Formats: sequence, structure tokens, C-alpha cells
Amino acid sequence: TEQLVDDLGFQEGLIVSDWEMEEIVNQIKLFDPPGVAAANLQECLITQLKQKDPTKAIIDALRILENCFDDFSKRRYDKVSQRLNFTDEDLKAAINEIIHLNQKPANAFAGTSYESNSVSIIPDFYVEADDDQLTVILNTGDVPQLHVSREYNEMLKEYAAAKTPAKDTADAVKFIRTKIDSARWFIDAINQRNETLTRTMKAIVQYQKDFFLEGDESFLKPMILQDIADKTGYDVSTISRVCNSKYVQTEFGIFPLKHFFSEALTNSEGEEISTREIKKTLQELIAKEDKSAPLSDDALVSKMEAEGYPIARRTIAKYREQLGIPVARLRKQA
Repeated sequence: TEQLVDDLGFQEGLIVSDWEMEEIVNQIKLFDPPGVAAANLQECLITQLKQKDPTKAIIDALRILENCFDDFSKRRYDKVSQRLNFTDEDLKAAINEIIHLNQKPANAFAGTSYESNSVSIIPDFYVEADDDQLTVILNTGDVPQLHVSREYNEMLKEYAAAKTPAKDTADAVKFIRTKIDSARWFIDAINQRNETLTRTMKAIVQYQKDFFLEGDESFLKPMILQDIADKTGYDVSTISRVCNSKYVQTEFGIFPLKHFFSEALTNSEGEEISTREIKKTLQELIAKEDKSAPLSDDALVSKMEAEGYPIARRTIAKYREQLGIPVARLRKQA
């Protein structure tokens, strides 16, 4: 509310009090689509539910959002059921109502076409494969090759060559030399940045070469920031900054650099494997299960061990929640 008051004052020259703005926002909340102008996601979803007919499922969904939003958003459905004393059927019905709500109702104002609502990702790197050779290309876009202007270099030489320079000439020489030194420093900084980016990406490609050649996620090796820091000689914090919000385009799609980092676990043969590979196997097991009798976490432990992944039950539960997969009883289908 305070930010809106300031924006109106600075941008439109309108002086509005906090309480007046609060009244305006409350009026906007009644507009379509339901949920606009909400302070947060919880309020947005609750607003939408309150505009529906108060069936049992809607009332239960409201109780979840009002009393157990944190547990619900983190998919801790067992805690939700225990706290609200829900049956499995009640919980399923309530969740079904919530997941069909619009989390971003204001997107309706961004435009009507797909292009106007979509976000285009411009890759920072390209990786091209030629047989078993991989080439890393840094995407510099339309940025030209930077250099110090020849005109100013010549001007500096002329001023410096003067046998008896006047005071204003000496000041000009000092000024030009300072600016040229700053320009060279800036060019060196850009070149150093590009070198750091390229060197880091090449280390990632070398480490995950099998994936970049085949595109199979099961080929991704366990890799942490320290592994790339050791290969490049850079500090871990530097590797973290390089990989933050950077993307690479491959023959198999565009991936964020963070996609290639994962922790390692040891399989039954003593080999280090990526946690991503384990999650993929877990997801496949659940996808193939009998939906009328879904696998419990204990059963998944046995199945995963048979696949060569000795994992504790709590680890299975953690990975299942990270994949957005509910517990067995909520996956059961008639």
C-alpha cells in the first residue's frame, strides 16, 4: 500500500493517504479475474475460493489455505490431514479444488497472445557436437569488439610530443590519458569476464561430456561447484556467480547451468551416482506401479535397492516430495 501511494505521488502527482489506497485496493480485489491485487499467493487463492459455491470440498480447501498453507505448499499432506482431521477422500477433493485455481490472475493483463505472455530465454552459451568433439561458444550477441579510439590515441601522442606544452595542453593530456587508461581497464575487465565464463563452461562440458554428446540425463555425473573450481582454478564463489541465471543451448534443448550440478550417492557396487539419476529411477518406478495398489515408501526402498540404489526411507520420502509426488494412499485410484 505504501509503495502504491509513493508511486502515485511521484509518477502522477496524486496525493493519496494510506487508508484511501487501502480502500481502493479492496475495491480492485472485487474485480475480475478473481485474485488480482492480492498481497500474496495465499490471499489470492483464498479470494478465488470465496467466490465459489460453498461445497464441502471448497470449505475444506479454505481450511487448508487459511490454517495449513505452509504445510500444503511444501506438500506435507500427512500433517494437513492430521491437523484438520481429514479423510483421504476429503483431502483429495480439497486439493483438486486448489490446484485448479489461477496462481497468476494478473497475467490476463499482459496480453492475449502466447508470445506476449511468454518469456524468451537467450542462451549465454552454445555447445556444438562434431562426432565426439564438443565446441563451446560464448554468446556475445551484438556486442562489437571493443577498442580504444585511434583518434584519441593520436591526439594523446600529438599533445605529448609538444616541446613546450601550455598548461591547458598539459591538463588535456592528463585528462585523455586518464580516460584511455579507464577504457583499457574496462576492455580488460570484459575480456576477463568472457574468459572466466568460457573456461567455466568448458570445464562443465568436459565433466559432463557423455550427456552433451547423447542428451541422456542418466549420463549426468554427480558434480558440485568445488569440482569445477578444482578444474578451472577459480574460487567456488566465482563458479557460483558464473552459473547463476546462465543458460546453455545444446542439441537437446536449453538448460540452466545449475541443471548439471547434483549431489552424489554410492550405489550397491560402490560407484558414485547422481541424485538426479536416483530421482529419475524413483519417478519411473512410481509411474509403472499398480495404481490400485500404489507402492508405499517402504516398498519403494526395496524396489530401489533391487535397482542397485540402497536408500533410506526418509531419503525416498524427501525425493518423492521434491518430485511433487504424493504419498501412496493419495496416488491410489479405483
